[in-house]
Amino acid sequence: MSPSRFAPVAGLARAWHPEPGIAVTLVATALAVATGRPAAGVAAVSAAVLSGQLAVGWLNDFLDAERDIAVGRADKPVAAGTVPRRVVRDAAVLAGLACVPLSLLSGVTAGLVHLVGVAAALAYDVGVKATAASALPYAVAFGALPAFVVLGLPGHPAPPWWLVVGGALLGCAAHFANVLPDLGDDLAAGVRGLPHRLGPAGSRVAASGLLLAASLVLALGPGGGPTPFAVAALPVAVAALAVGQVLGRGPGSRAAFRAVMVAAGVDVLLLLAAGPTLVRR
Repeated sequence: MSPSRFAPVAGLARAWHPEPGIAVTLVATALAVATGRPAAGVAAVSAAVLSGQLAVGWLNDFLDAERDIAVGRADKPVAAGTVPRRVVRDAAVLAGLACVPLSLLSGVTAGLVHLVGVAAALAYDVGVKATAASALPYAVAFGALPAFVVLGLPGHPAPPWWLVVGGALLGCAAHFANVLPDLGDDLAAGVRGLPHRLGPAGSRVAASGLLLAASLVLALGPGGGPTPFAVAALPVAVAALAVGQVLGRGPGSRAAFRAVMVAAGVDVLLLLAAGPTLVRR
């Protein structure tokens, strides 16, 4: 069979932004494991989160197709002509429909919380990303994700405040970090979200500040004093952010973006390390 016949499939696979989508799905899955959910519960979390990520990613590329074509985004499958725009649209609809029953497998309350998070992410795609409130969908979606995992535990316990707040802060930081490398292209395309209004320097500071706040909340929130892991992890996050702020001032430097990624990784580890404390035995 000709390789060209596989091009639409490959294009569709790339159009949903697989790197962040897979990362979010893996983090949710790992948190489900850390909280002690049984295998069926872990699978339910993975399937629900993956379907939501697929819907959000595909809708984003469908809605951005004309703008991507106008600015010559060869890295976008629809703009490059690899996959038809209508196929991406249909895939987004199917993934969104599948997300509903898959989310409800974890219980009605947990499922509804996850669907609220997915709806917030879809709202970002539809137009919130071009407004001053562009960070809000990230706060809602990332705050809802750990809440969804905890609410699906036996007995459906309420998620602690620090878990939701830590997730929301991490999500807002992810918004600034994700936009940083593409600020110029976005502005040329007419996108003016909060990071674009703050500019590169302001966005670097915002991302670093939000990550530092998330680190503190996730390290100190569980109570009983910081764990040995938290004591070791916090200085790593602080050092990475400080170095990124200094080196990231140079024109074209990606040091701040890389530093934010390191600190975000530390925050994710803090989130996962807190998982066992959420299980009430």
